[in-house]
Amino acid sequence: MQMRIFDSIQKRKVVFEPIKEGEVSIYVCGPTVYDDAHLGHARSALSFDMLNRTLKALGYKVTMAKNFTDIDDKIINKMHNSNKSLKEITDYYIDRYLSEMEALGVKRADIEPKATESIDAIEQMINSLIKKGCAYRVDNGDIYFDTSKDNRYGTLSHMVNNEDDMQSRICQSDQKRDPKDFALWKACSEPEICFDTTLGKGRPGWHIECSAMIEKHFDNKGEYRIDIHGGGADLLFPHHENEASQTRCATGCEIAKYWMHNGFVQIDGEKMSKSLGNSFFLKDALGVYGGELLRFYLISVHYRNDFNFNEEDLLSTKKRLDKLYRLKKRVYGIKSGTLDSEFKDTLLEAMSDDLNSSKALSVIDTMVSVANDRLDKEPKNRQFKQAIVANIEYIDTLMGFGGSDPFEWFQQGISDEQKSKINKLIAQRGEAKKAKDFKKADEIREELLGMGVQLMDTNEGTKWERVDR
Repeated sequence: MQMRIFDSIQKRKVVFEPIKEGEVSIYVCGPTVYDDAHLGHARSALSFDMLNRTLKALGYKVTMAKNFTDIDDKIINKMHNSNKSLKEITDYYIDRYLSEMEALGVKRADIEPKATESIDAIEQMINSLIKKGCAYRVDNGDIYFDTSKDNRYGTLSHMVNNEDDMQSRICQSDQKRDPKDFALWKACSEPEICFDTTLGKGRPGWHIECSAMIEKHFDNKGEYRIDIHGGGADLLFPHHENEASQTRCATGCEIAKYWMHNGFVQIDGEKMSKSLGNSFFLKDALGVYGGELLRFYLISVHYRNDFNFNEEDLLSTKKRLDKLYRLKKRVYGIKSGTLDSEFKDTLLEAMSDDLNSSKALSVIDTMVSVANDRLDKEPKNRQFKQAIVANIEYIDTLMGFGGSDPFEWFQQGISDEQKSKINKLIAQRGEAKKAKDFKKADEIREELLGMGVQLMDTNEGTKWERVDR
């Protein structure tokens, strides 16, 4: 089965052909760790987690890198405003990010480089650019990349505008030769945020770190450094354009064979933006909806399309996922059997078509519907039940959902205090049944039902779930 991806350079779907047969190298731009992750970070992480899972399911050996920008103007501002050290701030937000990604079911990258731990590689690349005449120093000690030296500058994004200077995230310099030029190295003297190098004391610009990290951690020395470079659509210009250009000039090679970008996240139809005050922190969404539902919701729309986050849609989506868990309840306690090869191939084929998650979810919907119909007709068909268990396990492996306990899934929204009371009543019912006091046992069942709790007696004990009253 072939993998097809949408390449941002060619602006069309193409058959993926790796640099090395059977192996895939991926680099995804990670967060700048000065604040909590938002839904945009989650969308990007999930998009490339799905890519990682799909390529592995196709039999590829995947090596994925995702960086942390841990030195940046925004982090420095946070230091000054909070009186905390660079390390305190960045370690805290890196830990938060990783914890939240784990809650979403995002697999950790194989390589997680930090800018502050890549200074040698950054220094080496900048020196190479200076030596080749592709970078220049200005009076204050800053070093800029000379975009005029790259006749292919702009071919990635096609968004270069000579009238607009978008190259710096904070401030501009009137010493640049061209508005498109961008900072490789920023001279400074503060000990905690500046590094003593052959370039002088300073810190790296934003764009150089990714190129240097790829050069450091991936050993492809042919026409391309890595197979796939990914990130959000907002990074296409200037960030990815600048990465491609500086790597091209420093090495004579292209940084990536393919480029993939995920769409924006909107909140109720409005682009998510901290300046607009509608940035939805991931921690808040996780606290309300939980990681698995949030994952299911965010991948329900194709990764390249913009995503409109709407609570009504999310709650409607939950009902779709509930159907899978109701099927899982029907085969609870059954051991896994032989995976349905037709279901596996159809699901993987959908994901191999540029991560067509919408189609993949419809394949799962059909499997759930057909399985329920057959179980109604053949309730004692153990082999079929085992196949259903195997199918759900494969969904969890490929798509990253469906792996939770089905009874616990339907206990969401109930507080720990309520759970304690429910479990106490279930224990009392169990004692009543042992004493053959079935009247009391039935009364407890009715009391629980009045609380919105339905019981199911199984071989593994009494299970319960929340139901609408």
